[in-house]
Amino acid sequence: MAYVDGFVLAVPKANLEAYKNMARTCEPIWRECGAIDYVECVGDDTPYGEVTSFPRAVLAKEDEVVIFSWIVYPSKEIRDACNKKVMEDPRLKGMDKDMPFDGKRMIYGGFVPFLGL
Repeated sequence: MAYVDGFVLAVPKANLEAYKNMARTCEPIWRECGAIDYVECVGDDTPYGEVTSFPRAVLAKEDEVVIFSWIVYPSKEIRDACNKKVMEDPRLKGMDKDMPFDGKRMIYGGFVPFLGL
């Protein structure tokens, strides 16, 4: 059964191109390691809600844009193995030292699909 990792984060608008470049570097590595889909989306219509919203969830500032992304794997076991391989991949060494966003405000989690995929 498929497995999905989902992410929501805020990226400073000034760092958006750097984030896109980072994602373009990461996507083929994840696929090589077992991911079957890798999607990155830039918020286009994400109003700041009174109680909940994507921007509120990641404490997005006025000069930030919300990113919504997900990675699909054939199974949770392949996801776990893929993430281990990715963390050991030399092409990503040092990338964590110059992230174009505040990782402390990123929301992420693993999900079991029940409809679709």
